[in-house]
Amino acid sequence: MPLLFSQSVFRSLRASNLLRGINVLNKPSWRTPRRTLSTHIDSIVKGLPNGARKSVGYWLLGMAGLTFGAIGIGGVTRLTESGLSMVDWHPFKEVPPRTEESWNKEFEKYKQFPEYEHVVKDRGEMTLSRFKFIWYMEWCHRQWGRLIGVAFALPATLFWYRGYFNKGMKIRVVCYGVLIGFQGLLGWYMVRSAGMDPGEEFVGVPRVSHYRLAAHLSTAAILYSLFLWSGFSHMCTHPTGLDCLMDILSHPRMFGGWYSFARTHVGAFVAGLDAGLTYNSWPKMADRWVPDDLLVARYGSTLRNLVENPTAVQFMHRNLAYLTVALVTGAWVMTLRVPGGRLRNAAHFMLAATIGQSAIGIITLLQYVPVWLGATHQAGSLVLLSTILWYTHCLRAIRK
Repeated sequence: MPLLFSQSVFRSLRASNLLRGINVLNKPSWRTPRRTLSTHIDSIVKGLPNGARKSVGYWLLGMAGLTFGAIGIGGVTRLTESGLSMVDWHPFKEVPPRTEESWNKEFEKYKQFPEYEHVVKDRGEMTLSRFKFIWYMEWCHRQWGRLIGVAFALPATLFWYRGYFNKGMKIRVVCYGVLIGFQGLLGWYMVRSAGMDPGEEFVGVPRVSHYRLAAHLSTAAILYSLFLWSGFSHMCTHPTGLDCLMDILSHPRMFGGWYSFARTHVGAFVAGLDAGLTYNSWPKMADRWVPDDLLVARYGSTLRNLVENPTAVQFMHRNLAYLTVALVTGAWVMTLRVPGGRLRNAAHFMLAATIGQSAIGIITLLQYVPVWLGATHQAGSLVLLSTILWYTHCLRAIRK
């Protein structure tokens, strides 16, 4: 889910800044005279003692780790088709059955829903032991979400009381709390799209709306990014040196954050539509670069094809991945010409994560999306996002 070059970066490559600072034909190096070293400190940590800043930073990075775990567990829950196993939803009271009798009662409630009929039709018998497994998967996912709420609320209250948040950070903390609550409601809303009413007539395969799945996953990715970015800001102050190349690389429009979340949506569409099972060959889709069923008349418009046709969704996901590899590689090559170990280290990790994620994606496709590979691919997307955030944070720390 990486960020990529916007159109402005290509215009920047022709800008006079670059031409004045870099003469590729006449100079063997892109390095230009450095300006005075300075230290970049994010506004949300200004005025805080070092101890307070570090404490909040560790907490924010811990919240990012918990969010990473929630996304990973959610991916396994989806891949094992466990998300519809719990037919009741209670915000604060969900205790696993403790006796065989209570398990059988829970199982009987599950049998009243369209999901059970689909499983029996598709796989044969649904045993009680299998039901226990999928029930516990969904229960763990929900409890992990509650853990995130508690791990956020208690330290946030303590830090607020002790004065560890300045005005800017207080606004962020309130927004984070609202977003966590919204994410929980969004999960419930997503599950309701799968026909979770007893005895409901459901046409086709009962599955959650891929639009709602994309919204649920994207909100989690946004939360993860916010926690990680704020954690970086609290933990790191950057001694900086400038040159014209860095002015270009750190241009605020160089990387398009919206593209990152567009890719998150596409990945969720692939998952929600089972688009990973439409063409399981690479590099071609069957024997064609562009499949015949890329645009199908029954979906109507081209836009609907791009978001509802599994073939078009997989095609778009593949090509966004190719573009990501090309652009990250380009950023890596440019960064090699720039002095500064931290930025180059971030670029190395970003490139490694990009190549690794692409390789895992190809293997997952060729192996018909086994659970462990699908879950690894989803986790890999967060690892890639993390390296891009790290790289971008290093760029942002370089003052213009």
